[in-house]
Amino acid sequence: MAFLNTVLEPPAYGWKDSLGDLAKPTQSQIIKEFFSRLNVFKNKKNWLSFLSWMLIVILAPFLFLFLFKYFSITGLIVAFVYSMIIMGTHGTIWHHRYCTHGAYEFKNNFWRFFTQNLTLKIIPEEIYAVSHHVHHALSDQPGDPYNAQGGFLYCFLADVNHQPINRSMSEKDYAKCVNLMKHTGVTCNSYTQYKKWGTLAPPVRTIIGIILNWSFWFAAFYLIGGMGLACAVFGAAGFWAVGVRTFNYEGHGKGQDKRRDGVDYNREDMSINQLWPGYVAGEWHNNHHLYPKSARSGFKPYQLDLAWCYIKFMSMIGAVSWYRDSKKDFYLEYCKAPAAVDKDLVKIKKPELVTE
Repeated sequence: MAFLNTVLEPPAYGWKDSLGDLAKPTQSQIIKEFFSRLNVFKNKKNWLSFLSWMLIVILAPFLFLFLFKYFSITGLIVAFVYSMIIMGTHGTIWHHRYCTHGAYEFKNNFWRFFTQNLTLKIIPEEIYAVSHHVHHALSDQPGDPYNAQGGFLYCFLADVNHQPINRSMSEKDYAKCVNLMKHTGVTCNSYTQYKKWGTLAPPVRTIIGIILNWSFWFAAFYLIGGMGLACAVFGAAGFWAVGVRTFNYEGHGKGQDKRRDGVDYNREDMSINQLWPGYVAGEWHNNHHLYPKSARSGFKPYQLDLAWCYIKFMSMIGAVSWYRDSKKDFYLEYCKAPAAVDKDLVKIKKPELVTE
């Protein structure tokens, strides 16, 4: 816990005020911090935050080209499905349930690489995964990098203002940080390189990886449907990359208690289950906060979980060697209705861990 309290680089306005409560910066303070942390000329250690937003800038022309030159109803449908469902679900599968929580394990590195690159690479793994550990440890408390009580901008610009790793860690703490990422296959800097660049990820390797990923997918979509399809998909990916930054503000009730009896069972924080993120990305957020290490978070019959469908399918074909499934525990603990648990759970050999 002490490590997670200090693993992120604190913003200029700090995590707490003089009374120990959440420091709530003004919008001008948030925006000033945002542009300060994007300034690679001032400090090259800002490179990863700059890259993350630069990717959105690069994707924006594809969206405009689609809207004003290659627009079609078919393309619009493809863009909607790709941004809302494919990108969203992949974020849950890869960044959330695997990189952060290790809710399942791949049989080998090929399937890990395959899953990692199923969509355009936009969000660097370290920005998401390390800070998300902190989010769970300090959910809705000072230090939570996207605390909804800080307001919309506090959450929307959190990837730059609050989520980068601390740039002055000891070698021991840096090793702990690397350990959080070792299962992802992401190559990390040595401690000496970290002191130079301020990140886990090495710049050249990261940028080359993105170029190769984008080149593959652009070529694939161009060959399938020409420039129109390529622009629709790339523009949609950029649209998703902006929209996903609003999720945690909405997913924690916009800083208010919007939890509902019989729907949101976790009462340790303000997370809520929402139909739209649930159906399009498998992000039943209150359920996830109940069982963060579960590969499934859609527990009730109406809670479709596309991310779980992918993980389960990969398990069936042997690409995933094991996963944790907390659906049975959820019903026994919160619903007291074992009969409602589907027959699939009969296969479970241990309470949470499934090996197939």
